[in-house]
This record gives sequence, C-alpha cells and structure tokens, in this order.
Amino acid sequence: GISLSALPMYLSEISPKEIRGSLGQVTAIFICIGVFTGQVLGLPEIFGQEPRWPYLFGAIIVPSLIQVVILPFLPESPRYLLLEKHNTSKAEKAFQTFLGKDDVSHEVEEVLAESRVQRNTKLVSILQLLRTHAVRWQVITVVVTMGCYQLCGLNAIWYYTNNIFSEAGINRETIPYVTLSTGAVETVAAVFSGLVIERLGRRPLLIGGFGLMVVFFAVLTVSLTLQETVHWLPYLSIFCILAIIASFCIGPGGIPFVLTGEFFQQSQRPAAFMIAGTVNWLSNFAVGLLFPFIQAGLQTYCFLVFAAICLAGATYLFFVLPETKNKTFHEISQAFAKRNKVSLEMQEMNHCPGERKSSAEQESNFTSSVNNGETKKGIV
Repeated sequence: GISLSALPMYLSEISPKEIRGSLGQVTAIFICIGVFTGQVLGLPEIFGQEPRWPYLFGAIIVPSLIQVVILPFLPESPRYLLLEKHNTSKAEKAFQTFLGKDDVSHEVEEVLAESRVQRNTKLVSILQLLRTHAVRWQVITVVVTMGCYQLCGLNAIWYYTNNIFSEAGINRETIPYVTLSTGAVETVAAVFSGLVIERLGRRPLLIGGFGLMVVFFAVLTVSLTLQETVHWLPYLSIFCILAIIASFCIGPGGIPFVLTGEFFQQSQRPAAFMIAGTVNWLSNFAVGLLFPFIQAGLQTYCFLVFAAICLAGATYLFFVLPETKNKTFHEISQAFAKRNKVSLEMQEMNHCPGERKSSAEQESNFTSSVNNGETKKGIV
C-alpha cells in the first residue's frame, strides 16, 4: 500500500514534464510484469505443485532484497530538496544524476518558478486539502479515477477466466499455460500505453480505455449468456477477456497515478496520494467483498454492473478532465480554475489556506532559505 503511493509520487517529482506520463506508466508496467512473472512461476513445472508453494511465496524475497540494496543509493527527489529542504546544491546533483547532464539550471529555475506561484511550501494535511476550493475538482477527479480503477471489474474477470477457458474446450491441465496470455496482453498493453501517452495524451487513453471496457463487457455478457447454445461463443468470451484486460492497461491501469502527481503542487502531493491510496484500497476491498454476492444474484449479467461503472467514469472524465500532457502545474490549475469557481489570482492564494503570505515576502523568505543551503543561483 505504501509503495503504490510513494513510487508514483517519486516518479512524478523526478520526471521532466515532457516524459512525465511515460515514466509514470512505469508503475503499471511493472505491476503487469509482476503478474506475468507470478503466472510463469506458478506453472506446474516450476512452483505450481502444492509441495513447492512455499518456494512460490518465497520468490518475492528476491525483488525485495534487490530494492533494499539499490534504493538507498537513489537520489532524493530534487523537487523535495528544493521546495521543502531548500537545498539547491543537493537538488542540482539529483537533477544531474537523473538527467545525465551537467547544466541543470533550466530545471532548477522551473521548480523555483513553481515555488513562486504556490505561495507556500509547507506540507498540507488531508483535511486542509479537502477544504481547499482551488483544488476541489482535482480531488474529486482523483477519487473518481481511483474508484473506477478498482471498481471497473478487472479483478472480477480473473474469477471467470479459468471457467471460460474450460467452456472453450481447453483441457484443465492446459489452462495455466493459456492463462499466460492474459499476463502477456497486460504487459504489452501497459508498455504500449507508456510509449504513446506523450503523443496521444492522458484523456484519449483514459476515456478510450473505459469506453472500450464498456463495449467488451457488454459483448462478454451476451457471449456468456448464450455460449451453451452456440458452440463458438466461448472463443468470443476468451477474446473479450483479453480485450478487457488490454483496454484497462492501455489507460485506466496506470494513468490515475500519473494524474494524481500532476494535479497538485509539491506541498499538496503527499496528502493527495494518501487520499488516492485510501480510495484505491477501499474500492478493492469492496469488490472482493461484494462481487461474490453480485455474481450469485446476477449470474452472467454481473458484468453489466462493471460496464455501468466504466460508462459513468468515462462520461465524468469526458466532461471534467482537461488534457495535462506536457503542461506545468500552473497550467493544469488554470484549466480547472473556472470549474472550481475560483479566479486565477485567488486560486494561487488559496492553494493552502491558513499559510498565506504576500508574493514579495514569500519570495524573499524562500531566497534566504535557499542561500543558506549554499545556493549558487538567486530567484530571478
């Protein structure tokens, strides 16, 4: 739970805006790789036999140890170092490490420009963030996207996978190998999304992903209902399952984490990710708790519930979500300003209630703090 919030936040803070979406998709890509790896290790020839299950569970020790060894050597987020620690020298070194170049003055100035806009660099609590009118619709959008991320029905698909493969005439012993196709499709779709997100943008992939899931859920419902009367329909069901998985991973599977990092300024981001993570796991818990009852009551029509959720999410995002591709935090805030019913000037002043200072005073204090951190550059 902590990693699923900390990693996207870290990636959003170290990424140049030109590739912020692509790097943000790394979270989804490695989740898919993890699922696929688990499927491979779970094959009967490897750890799939019951006596070998302890080795399957123990396999997670390997990536955990790799993280323990490598993570201490990763630089701290340069935005965190600049805006919260006011340490320009360390921030410059972090930028140089991540970007692989010596001259990072442009990147440093870009972050300092954000500090002049946001008026406040102290961390905002969850309650403060929820009370801030200037980001009201950003918070609502994060809640909607994270809720739909779990409630869209992808987890429910896994309950049906083996049964559908069996109905298609696939031998029970062969099903684990055929199931590898779901993990492979997941991984390929997530990588594809990471490659095209900076060209197509967040909106088309996210809205299109939910829209395609609506279509394939509807077709899957028809196929499951009639598959006992038409011999080839189980194969259509298999196609729909793979298509739903691909549609999810192209957009909804990773972009909600990207948007959470893009919507909020540095001081608000930790609280925003806590809200996103809470909604994420509560929604996941709700699916696990309620789906067996939905399945028992609606039988093959249970997927229409998820189709309705995907349709509602796509509709909301179509009317509310602005495109955030290659935009700064200030530009994204401007896109939400009218909907939040806050003027641009008031929006900048209200980003953190209770900690307002004049622009001149804030800039003076920030410059003084940075100079104490051995900065070589003043605020222009």
